[in-house]
Order: sequence, then C-alpha cells, then structure tokens
Amino acid sequence: MSTELAIETKGLVKVFGEKRAVDGVDLSVPAGTVYGVLGPNGAGKTTTVKMLATLLRPDGGEARIFGRDVLTEADAVRRRVSLTGQYASVDEDLTGTENLVLLARLLGYSSRVARERAAAMLEAFGLTDAEGRQVKNYSGGMRRRIDIAASILSTPDLLFLDEPTTGLDPRSRNQVWDIVRTVVAHGTTVLLTTQYLDEADQLASRIAVIDHGRVIAEGTKGELKASVGPGTVQLRLRDAGQRPEARRVLAAVLGTEVQQDADPVALTARIGAHDGRHGAAEQAGRALAELARAGITVDNFSLGQPSLDEVFLALTDSGAAAVSTTAGTTTTETHEKKGAAV
Repeated sequence: MSTELAIETKGLVKVFGEKRAVDGVDLSVPAGTVYGVLGPNGAGKTTTVKMLATLLRPDGGEARIFGRDVLTEADAVRRRVSLTGQYASVDEDLTGTENLVLLARLLGYSSRVARERAAAMLEAFGLTDAEGRQVKNYSGGMRRRIDIAASILSTPDLLFLDEPTTGLDPRSRNQVWDIVRTVVAHGTTVLLTTQYLDEADQLASRIAVIDHGRVIAEGTKGELKASVGPGTVQLRLRDAGQRPEARRVLAAVLGTEVQQDADPVALTARIGAHDGRHGAAEQAGRALAELARAGITVDNFSLGQPSLDEVFLALTDSGAAAVSTTAGTTTTETHEKKGAAV
C-alpha cells in the first residue's frame, strides 16, 4: 500500500456565526484506501468534505490534498478530486446518456470520445437499458449510480462520497458498495461519510468518528471496537429453568450486567473491560467453568467483538467522555462540546 497521504488536515476549523461547525479536525488519509467518516446529523461531516473539496474556505487550520494546500493551490486540488454529494447533481430532465455526454464535453472530451465514455460508464454501472430515459424517471438507486458515474467520467485521484446510500434499499446499497470497491481497485482514494455503521464496516479500512465538529475517535474497525470493550458473550442453556442461576453466576464472574434475551434459554453479557489482568477469551473461559461447577449446561456459546453500532452509540453519547484512538492506543479525555455543527 502507498505511504502517500491523499488527505492531511491539522486543526481544521469552520465557523458559522457563533457556531463552530468544524472544531479542530485532524485527519491523515492514506492514498488508495477507503476512509470512513462517521457521525450523527450535524456532526460536521459535510462541512469538512466541502472544505477539502475547495467548496468552502476554512477559518483555521491546514488542509492538504496530495500535498497541495486547499487554499493557496485550490486549482491543483480541483484537478485531482471529485465530489458526489448527498443529493443527485445531474439534470433530471436529461437522459442518462445526455447527462454523461454533457459532463464529458465540459471536461474537455471530444464529441466522439464523450459518447464513448458515457456508453462505457452506463454499461459499467448497469444503466444501459435506461440510457434513453430521463433521469427523473430513474429509481433512487439508479440516480445514485448515475451520480457516481458522473463523478468518475474523468477518473479522479480522490473521490468524496457524502452519504451516498442514504434512503436506498438494501439491493441498491450493495450495488453502490460494489462500485466503490471497483473504483478503489483502480487506484482512486475514497473519503466516505455515512451514518450507516455496516457501510463503514464493509468498505473502510480506517474510520474517524466525528461529533460536534471534533474527531472523538480514529482507527481501524478492530481498534474502534476494542475501545468500547473487549467482547460480548452470548450463550444458550439447555434448561430454561436454570437461567436465573446462570445469570447470577455470569454477573459474579464477569462483573458486568447480564441481559436476558427474548429466547428463554439465552443470555448476553459484555466482557468487563475493567479486568486488565485477563483477556476476553480467558474471562469467558472462567465464566463457562463456573457455570459447569454450578451444574448448568451450556448448549451453545459465542464470543464476539462489539458491533460498530455499539461503538457509535458509546462514542457519540452526549454524556460520554471523548475517546481518541490512534495506532491501536486508546485514551479518554472529557471535553466541553462547543456549539452545534452543520
């Protein structure tokens, strides 16, 4: 993998009136990867993307795209990037072919090459059958595909995808995910903002979690999951009548709350992160041993990491401490949350 940075920001700030939409964001995005940016509505994700794409002027800090400053070298940055925003940017009254040919011509392609490029994009994105239809008659998934196709008519070095699958059905989302994987396989770096945790889990090699305009966590999926706890134990008992006693034993051994699932023989417990002397597997093993000593039969057992959903909720909870994860090292720091992001 290339060690070149596609994006590098230090203390990036954007202020609207008295509100700090982006409040000192630091990012380092390696070239040739998918980098996910997660955050709730109003966290500052879109504002950050607009500054990186030279659509908004930062009020503080630094931002470089492939080493080029977004303020002093904006034209050089624009030649290397493309942006697909949250809403379709193509002309709904034009057909799929007309949209792509028009944009290709604006990019400087000759009429013949523009039509060839448009036809190739429509075929690659599974839109050939709809090439002569007005875009306003496309489904939501088709609109997102034509939007992304328009963004890569001239293959960018860096593609910003701002919540590209919002409102799409599962089949359309999977189609967009496949397109993203193909784009990256051909060398393009992708910065993906999303509120869908499974989307980041599927696509991103590293993830930054933004809340109130600040990066409160950054790392690989595994690092972020580990930051909120080492794992979760799920088990099924042979005898539903033993569940109360099994719950008591698990709570005593693991030192954590044990949930009774809807299934009358199932229990779920978070491995206690406070037990620094024992790893998740060892703690789970001790719990199983104590259950056996108590005469409780376990028919099925699993140990897994927390989901990204749990990570997201833990990190963006308004009463929680901020968590910063870098290179596998996790630290916590409380901070005052300023303003409201856009």
